[in-house]
Order: sequence, then structure tokens, then C-alpha cells
Amino acid sequence: MLTDFIPLLLTMVLAGGLAFTLLKAAELLGPRRPNYIKQRAYESGMDPVGTARERYTVKFYLVAMIFIVFDVEVVFLYPWAVSYHDFLDAGAGAGVLGVVVLFILILAIGLLYDIKKGGLEFD
Repeated sequence: MLTDFIPLLLTMVLAGGLAFTLLKAAELLGPRRPNYIKQRAYESGMDPVGTARERYTVKFYLVAMIFIVFDVEVVFLYPWAVSYHDFLDAGAGAGVLGVVVLFILILAIGLLYDIKKGGLEFD
């Protein structure tokens, strides 16, 4: 049974070896002409202002967490939406719909709480 995975392991080793070999070959054989312009930080074609080591506020991370929560919500809702007709055919459509509505309601309450606390307001 474990021998069934030998081709997969061999393919992974070959792919990793090829990637490493090509990266090292490009590093060794590629042109080296460093200058000030090439080594400067690139910020969408604009001259960099300030240092790159500025700290982010906690609000940035809170907004990112909210985005992740609602992104995960979509990931959970998509399979339900695809298979909802199967649930209707099995006679469990109302129960499954109720669970999904409860799920969305809990997330909506969380979003309203976050809006009330000012989590999505930017300064």
C-alpha cells in the first residue's frame, strides 16, 4: 500500500530538485549589475516616503480578522448552496435552511457589534 505513493514521492523530489537547480543556475549564470536604482525599494513607481519599519495599528489587524471571518463564511456557504437541491429532494430542506439562516444571523450580529464598536472606521 505504501508503495503506491512511490511515484508521487519521486515526482515531488524531481520537481523540488529541478526548481532548486534552476534557481541556483540563474543565480550563478545571471548578470550581476547592481546599482542604486535597482536596490532601492519599489513602491508603485513613487519615491519611498519614510521608513519601511513603521508599525501598523491594531485596527488594521482587526479589519483583517473580520475579512477572514467573512471569507470563511463564504467557504462554508458555497457547498451548502451547491447541494441545497439534494437536501430538498431528501425532505430536509427546511431544517438545513434553518441552520444556515442561524449561521448567517450569528455572523450578522457579530458584524453589527463590530460596526457599533467602530471596528470598521478608519482614521
